[in-house]
This record gives sequence, C-alpha cells and structure tokens, in this order.
Amino acid sequence: MDADTHAALTKELRHAQLSRQPIEPISDSYPKLSVDDAYAIQLAQIDQRVAEGDPVQGHKVGLTSAAMQRQLGVDQPDYGHLLAGMFHLEALPICLEQFISPRVEPEIAFVLKRPLKGPGVNAAQALAAVDYVVPALEIIDSRIRDWKIGLIDTVADNASSGGVVLGSRPVRVDAVDLRLAGCVLTHNGTVAGTGAGGAVLGAPLNALVWLANTVGARGVTLEAGHVVLPGSVTAAVPVTAGDSVSARFGGLGTVSARFTGGQA
Repeated sequence: MDADTHAALTKELRHAQLSRQPIEPISDSYPKLSVDDAYAIQLAQIDQRVAEGDPVQGHKVGLTSAAMQRQLGVDQPDYGHLLAGMFHLEALPICLEQFISPRVEPEIAFVLKRPLKGPGVNAAQALAAVDYVVPALEIIDSRIRDWKIGLIDTVADNASSGGVVLGSRPVRVDAVDLRLAGCVLTHNGTVAGTGAGGAVLGAPLNALVWLANTVGARGVTLEAGHVVLPGSVTAAVPVTAGDSVSARFGGLGTVSARFTGGQA
C-alpha cells in the first residue's frame, strides 16, 4: 500500500485514540492492506507518541489462544507496543475517560534483565534474559467501533493496547511452572473466568520466544527492564466506572485494578 494511505490511516487511528471516537474497521475500507502495511501503520503511531515524550517500555503479544486465532482466521499471534503512559499503579484508581471500550485480561508479565534480540532466540536464551515475573492485568481497548476487528485492524491499532497494571510481588521465573499456574479472575467480587498459563501458546515462554524472534526480524530488540505481556489466560471482561477486577495466580500472587470516572 502507498505511503499516503499509511499516513492517512495513521492520522485517523491517532485521532481516534486522542478523541476517544472510534472509527469503522479499516479492513473494510482498505481490503488490500497487508499485515506488513498494518505493522507500518502501528509503528508510525508509536514513533509519533515516542516523539511526544511517551517512550516504549515493553511489548504485548496478542491472539495467543487457539480460539481467538480461529475467530480471526490466523495461525500466529500479533504484537503491539507498551508505552510509559500505559502503565498504572495498582493502588490508584484508573480513570476510564482515556479509553473507548476497555476490557481487562489477566496475564503473567515477564520483566527482562538483559536485552533479547532475534531471530534465532530459543527457550533457554529467553529464560536467561528474564529477571522475574509478576501477575498483571492488561487493559485492552479498540479504536475500531464496537470491537469489529480483524487481524489487520488490531495490528494497525497497536494490537488493541490500552493499559497495564503490574503486581508488586516479583517471582523468579524458575520458582513456578508458568504452564500450570492457575488463574481466577474476579469482576466486582464475582468469578468471571479461570485459566492457566498453558492457555498462552502452550506456555507463556513460547510467546516471549515468538516475540523476540518476530520483532528481531524487524530490527527491534527487547530491552533490559522492558515488560512483555505474553497473552491472556482467560477471556476479557468489559469494565465501567466503579468496577474492580482482580486476578489471583497460583504461585504468583494477586493483582488488582479499580476504575473510576468517564463513560466507557
């Protein structure tokens, strides 16, 4: 796709994010867009935000469950960027006025102690690069109206990234079998979902390896100190003002978030 189309869609998605006014699916209007086009549009938005003073502090992996891949007709995950402004402290309320249609997912977050760059990264190298893991809640949001997304839409929209809440208890990566780490997600005190780390590509580590090799092929390094969200272990739950969400992971502890303000 030509540069003018990339620029126009970059501007449209960025405006939707700032104004909190969703747009129609871009894959409907531009059916010839490729995945490479979508990543170029994603990166152009990230470059703008970094230039405005919001640095990259990690990455997220999406579409890691077999069900979501079947739903969108794909056979691999996608990824997006996590910027400094997306991180929220667990103890403080999160204002929903910055989102359009937020949903929350429980994840096991990796924090890196050394750079990791593919292609060619294997599981042992990925493990050696991890400093610790923490329970996390990812806030996903879509600038596409009513979440009517396909692969092209979500990739161009930074993999539907919205925000991140990290738990405060770091755990060594070798202290727990992440594949078997069970999770109970509660929404306003009621169980909303259960799952385990194995729901993420068979093991969360597989998502980290995939990400390192995929972004490495595009010349990107996962940096020391960066956070990697490997994918959700349950279905996402929508949130509105006044809601609280918690995720309890076996061997990892609990992470919680509460939401206030705005209409979502």
